[in-house]
Formats: sequence, structure tokens, C-alpha cells
Amino acid sequence: MGGPVPLPSEPLRKLGFLTIGLFDDADPRPGHESTLDIITLGEELGFDSAWVRHRHLQYGISSPVAILAAASQRTSRIELGTAVIPLGWENPLRLAEDLATVDILSGGRLNPGVSVGPPMHYEQVKDALYPDTADVEDFSYQRVRRLLDFVRGESATDFSGVEGFEVFSHRVQPHSPGLGRRMWYGGASLRSAQWAGENGMNFLTSSVVKAEESENFAEIQLSHIRTFREHHPDGAGARVSQGLVVIPTDSASPEQRAKYQAYARQRTPRTASPQGPGRMMFAPDLVGTSSEIAERLYAHAAFREVDEVAFALPFTFDHDDYVQILSDIATGLGPALGWRPADVDR
Repeated sequence: MGGPVPLPSEPLRKLGFLTIGLFDDADPRPGHESTLDIITLGEELGFDSAWVRHRHLQYGISSPVAILAAASQRTSRIELGTAVIPLGWENPLRLAEDLATVDILSGGRLNPGVSVGPPMHYEQVKDALYPDTADVEDFSYQRVRRLLDFVRGESATDFSGVEGFEVFSHRVQPHSPGLGRRMWYGGASLRSAQWAGENGMNFLTSSVVKAEESENFAEIQLSHIRTFREHHPDGAGARVSQGLVVIPTDSASPEQRAKYQAYARQRTPRTASPQGPGRMMFAPDLVGTSSEIAERLYAHAAFREVDEVAFALPFTFDHDDYVQILSDIATGLGPALGWRPADVDR
């Protein structure tokens, strides 16, 4: 390894992690329980946030809001996020009700991340999802705008008041006043970054970006972060979270290290150039000791622009692997990045 790790200009303020929550088709409960146990462990280790992915018609979490409702009752401090809910599958008004309910139950800890666009494999699922309206559904940013308005307390109807014994509200109930400031957009393009900023959202940027003005991942991600902040009312103070895949090996067994390195090698070819018609660029997975990963992060132009992260856990590892990785992030990598656990006075 080279010289000493350079000190950041700003210490990492918020440390989170992201999990996909895989389960066995024949016995789905253990996988869901594992996800909840991992979130609980994250709180015990001092992480600031835990995020879950969203997978429809797959063997991963199909209902992150339900999972986070359960997690809210097993934890007391850690923030709970979705990264991300694809709104093409959702009715914005109903989702606003669910999000507000879970936010109330959690004591104001929910951080919903969303994205737009047609559902994946839309031609194959549209008849089941929207049998009567498939050809007229709006999958534009307007779908996010509707959700934001409902979450932020705008009117959903012009009717309110008492009808018999029933009392009706003109806006989504329950209303959680702080939730509107904790809405995130998961974006991979300049257009998404600008839109999220203009609409006062927070911005999630992951290990996948669209190669528009460059073929250098860090340069592309940096341009998204700066574009977002240029268009956000809070400017340089607008919240951005980066979500790279990091796999520290400090306490890993030799077998785990071999598994992690093989996993990263298998995924490395896709990082060399833009992939597919969408020209998507993938960041390399970062495998190594905490000090080695910290050095690579400090060399990453986009990482230097943020003070909060939600490191992504690999998709296909075992529960014990996740325990080891999270423990090393909390005790090794996080402190190397200037972070202090949430239960330590800052």
C-alpha cells in the first residue's frame, strides 16, 4: 500500500448500509427475519441508517414499507430508508398513506427513496399491474410530484368535514410534518439530479450512473452531485448520500476473503465501459482492509463531495458474512473516514 491515508476536509457525518433482503422461495420467513436482524445489528453498531432495496416478482423484498414497519418496532434510533421504491408499481396517494403511517410508528425515522420510469419488464407485467390503464399510465417525474404533494400535506380532494358519524380530511392521513423533508430521489442521470434539486428532495447516488458527458465513473457522479446542489434551494447544504459497494476484510476468515474477491472479480468486467443501450457505468466493488478502502474512497472525486453514505451490501452473501462486513465497517472503515458511532457524543 502507498503512504498514509489523507485526512478528509470534512469527516463522514452519517454512515448507513443497504441490503436487498434475499429469501428462499420454499421458506421465505428466515430471509425476512435475517433482514430485520441485520437492521437491529446496525443500530447496535451505531450506524445512522439502514436502507432496503425493492424487488418485484423476485426473491428479494417486495414490500419494503412493511419490512420497515416491522423494523421500526425492533429499533429505537436508526433511520430507516428505501433505496428505492420504483413508483411505476405504486399509486402515489396510497403509498403516501403507507409512508406517513410508518413514519409515525417509527417516531419520524423514515427516509423514503423513490424513482420513476416504466416498471421493469413492463410488457410482461402490465396486464397484471394495470389491466385497464396500462397504455395511459404516467411514468414521468409527475408521478413523484404527486407523491411529494400528498406527503407534504397538499389537498387530495376538495371534500372534507363530517358526513353522518364519519369525519373526512382533505389531505392524506396521518400527516407526518417532517416526512416531506426526508424524501429522497434515486437518480443516475443529470436530468434526474436537476429535477430532484428543483423539487427540494434529497439525492441518492449509487454504484450505477449513466455515462452522458464522460466515461469516468467518479467524474460522472461528481457532476450529478454538483448539478443537484446547483438546483436545490439549500445549495451546497442539500443532502446527498453515496452508495458504493464496500467489503472490508479486517476480521474476515480466509474463506470469506476468497469469496469476496471472487465476487468482485466476477463483477469487474462491467466497470470497464458503458453497458447496454442506456450506457450505464458501474463502480468497482471495493474489497480490502478498512485502511485500503478508505484510501480508495478519499481518491474518489464524488466521495470527497459528500458527508453521508449508505454502503451497499453484496446481493448473494450469507448472514454471517453481513455481520462481519457491518462490524468491520462500524469499527474500522467508518472511523477511518472520520465517522463516530451514533451513540457517541459528537
